[in-house]
Amino acid sequence: MSDEQGKEQGGEHLNALAKASSAYLRSAMHQPVQWQEWGEAAFAKAKSEDKPILLDIGAVWCHWCHVMDRESYESAETAQIINDQFIAVKVDRDERPDVDTRYQAAVSAISGQGGWPLTAFLTPDGRPFFGGTYFPPMDQHGRPGFPRVLLTMAEAFQKRRDEVNESAGSVMAAIEHNESFMGRAGNPGPELVAKLVDSVLKQFDARSGGFGSQPKFPHSAAIDLLLDAASRVSVNGAGVGEAAKNAAGVTLAKMSKGGIYDHLAGGFHRYSVDDRWVVPHFEKMAYDNSELLKNYVHAFQTFVEPEAARVARETIRWMDEWLSDRERGGFYASQDADFSLEDDGDYFTWTPDEAAAVLTPEEMAVASAYYDIGEIGDMHHNPAKNVLHVRGTLEGVAKANKITLDEAKGRLESAKAKLYEARKKRPTPYVDRTIYVGWNGMCISAYLEAGRVLDLPEVRAFALKSLDRVLAEARESKTGLAHVVAYGEQGGVEAQVSGVLDDYVFLGHAALDAWEMTGEMKYYIAAESIMESALERFYDATGCGFFDTEKAAKDEVRLGALVTRRKPLQDSPTPAGNPVGAALLLRLEALNGREDYAVKALETLETFAGVVEHFGLYAASYGLALQRMVQRAVQVCVIGDDASARRLEAVALARYAVNKSVIRLRRDQLGALPRALAETLPHLPGLKEEGSFAVVCSGKGCLPPVSTVDELIEAMNQSL
Repeated sequence: MSDEQGKEQGGEHLNALAKASSAYLRSAMHQPVQWQEWGEAAFAKAKSEDKPILLDIGAVWCHWCHVMDRESYESAETAQIINDQFIAVKVDRDERPDVDTRYQAAVSAISGQGGWPLTAFLTPDGRPFFGGTYFPPMDQHGRPGFPRVLLTMAEAFQKRRDEVNESAGSVMAAIEHNESFMGRAGNPGPELVAKLVDSVLKQFDARSGGFGSQPKFPHSAAIDLLLDAASRVSVNGAGVGEAAKNAAGVTLAKMSKGGIYDHLAGGFHRYSVDDRWVVPHFEKMAYDNSELLKNYVHAFQTFVEPEAARVARETIRWMDEWLSDRERGGFYASQDADFSLEDDGDYFTWTPDEAAAVLTPEEMAVASAYYDIGEIGDMHHNPAKNVLHVRGTLEGVAKANKITLDEAKGRLESAKAKLYEARKKRPTPYVDRTIYVGWNGMCISAYLEAGRVLDLPEVRAFALKSLDRVLAEARESKTGLAHVVAYGEQGGVEAQVSGVLDDYVFLGHAALDAWEMTGEMKYYIAAESIMESALERFYDATGCGFFDTEKAAKDEVRLGALVTRRKPLQDSPTPAGNPVGAALLLRLEALNGREDYAVKALETLETFAGVVEHFGLYAASYGLALQRMVQRAVQVCVIGDDASARRLEAVALARYAVNKSVIRLRRDQLGALPRALAETLPHLPGLKEEGSFAVVCSGKGCLPPVSTVDELIEAMNQSL
């Protein structure tokens, strides 16, 4: 057996994934399938042996990926079929989002559904001709088993090659179409924002919160779009602001009471399988928690809702404890749903006996009533297992137990602490310690916002430490941004994966957020430099808008479906690269006055304006970017470094609006500012006076400086 196919180590067989860096790929290196990583070698082998490619795309946090691994890829009989008939290629969707998005589009075109594990059959040059998601190990419920599918596809490739090629051609055309839903329309305005808000409101579930029915995802960008609309009652016309406030408020409250929220450790699971948020898919992702953290911070900013602040702080606590490199900075990618395939959420769930074993009878009486820990639980595989979720009120629990509300609070807090300590002793689901650039950009921005609004200096400090690390380790002047800062597993040959559009635009926003908080020009310069690089590498000068991958280098041959170009518009589930890129252009243009940035932002939004309303809920990031353009930037600059400046900053941060930024500067920083501010701030009257002050600036210039809270509120009301 060649080294490429596998090797012996300590008496056990390893396939070529032993050289991989990704945790998901390394988890399959002991399998009898002769897996290859995505790359030129695998495609060359497929061509030289004239074999189709079996493509498996999954993730280390994905439960059904592990199920299919165990049932099919660890079976010697199934592996034999694969090794004889196919070149097997395994891809980590977190490590290679560019590969994943294209083959998701292909399988959706073939089968009408996508997801993970993604199972696709490709011609030797990488064009998909058949695919699906999870295949069972044997024929059942009218579905063919995986061995039968494998043999059928191998036979089709050998004996009906013309049909296979024809099918592959039409699927490639479908990918091209799916990834290029351009619908140009000139001059999109507030009426399009209103249509997107209305589309979100129409899908709002008034009974349980959220949007649509099960399975239920958080849709963080849609929540932010509603929170922004809620703060603009006069702009949106009668009733829309109130409806938006209600939909956002109910959704945030129901999620934080549901089982999708981890009531012991903090943080959110990926989604709920039911429409009441009770039973989640238990994996916890960096990007879900970063965006939900922003939602709860924005809700607190606007409505001063203490529950929103509590959930935000607890989410930070979980991210601090489980998802961050405290020593060096940086945020990890995810925590798995399960410890093993037999686990199925057992780490996070409780039988009444398990809870009673660690609590006093008094604590159990309160906790079981409050978190609905009953004899009949929520998990179908084990009905005794309960997902902790809040059904009633603590006041009701106190009354039923004939104790005071304070006593009930005390018992609940001690019960939570004991349950969490007991849970930590259980086998713990795997944490993928890979540090991805784009997701770190999102987490850094969330920490900076939360640290400012909730006045948490250590949270702000960790965000800056993480940003400094990403900027230092993932950026090269010639090659641009990498996609990965650091892998979590040792032993592989670290892959060099180029940054995609998301990496650039999310990190650019994070750097700009850091400048707004610190006034340190190195962060502004980094944001502008990242934007320049993104324009050079991803912007379509002919058709406008951003591609998700860089232009191909001269003589570079793209593998498989990577030959197709796509311009991401839909939030799926992270905010889409095009609206996030447009928003970054608009933020920078408000500071540097560069008209070409404003033009490119408008062009990007116009590229999709004719079709975007059809995407509704999934185009909320577009709605936020368009709102930012329509409303024009409002900058509240707070100058000073004393208690008065901190008070002014706190007032400036109150009320979330997507087009508002709060910039904190010391007097000694007024000599180094972005161009638009340098032309106004240092020349304002009253600068020579003592004390801290605030200035509200917008596209029309700056209002006179103010030094009291009341004056600042009045100035902000004039501009927002």
